Amino acid sequence: MSSSFQDKLAELAKKSGVSLASLSRMIGRNPSYLQQYITKGSPRRLEERDRAKLAEFFGVPETYLGGRREKSYDFPAARRKSDWVEVPRLALGASAGPGVLGAEEMVFDTFRFSRRWLRQQGLDPAMLSAIRVVGDSMEPLLRDGDEILVDRSPVGFREGVHVLRLGEALHVKRVQAGPPGRIVLISENQAYAPIDVAVDEVALIGRVVWKSGRL
Repeated sequence: MSSSFQDKLAELAKKSGVSLASLSRMIGRNPSYLQQYITKGSPRRLEERDRAKLAEFFGVPETYLGGRREKSYDFPAARRKSDWVEVPRLALGASAGPGVLGAEEMVFDTFRFSRRWLRQQGLDPAMLSAIRVVGDSMEPLLRDGDEILVDRSPVGFREGVHVLRLGEALHVKRVQAGPPGRIVLISENQAYAPIDVAVDEVALIGRVVWKSGRL
């Protein structure tokens, strides 16, 4: 492992499957902030509050990311197992395009999330799963190959980005209320026209609450 703090942060993000853009947003910065820190050395050092949030998220001491000394709220490099949640990655995709035929929901891997972070987001770990985006209809919001975290909590209808089943195909679309008894499935990519369907023709699988993807 490289001794530079930038390389250490990049390696932590890679191992955790979390994009630098997502981490930047988590600490309240613009999406390119940590990418610039790692590749351009700007800023030269992370601010204390940013470093503390990142250290807590990854479960490492602040000194690992450039802190001058240990503090009482630092976490050991190997956090207790109970501090983390393993969210299953399913071997299927949600189409941001013409539609992906449904497949058996087989778990082939996991993403690890901080239990505290999930709690702060109001998410129940037992109701979460991760799947891959296929196609370009949700660009630039979601790109082909992005991983999305889907909250399957049984709540009433709410507008937003959802994974849904239409016929035998899985889609990821922005869902909007239409005339009585109907909803509209909207793509972010304007090359795709909205789809107007009856409510009973669609099964809403879950709401998309987080994404991760390559820069």
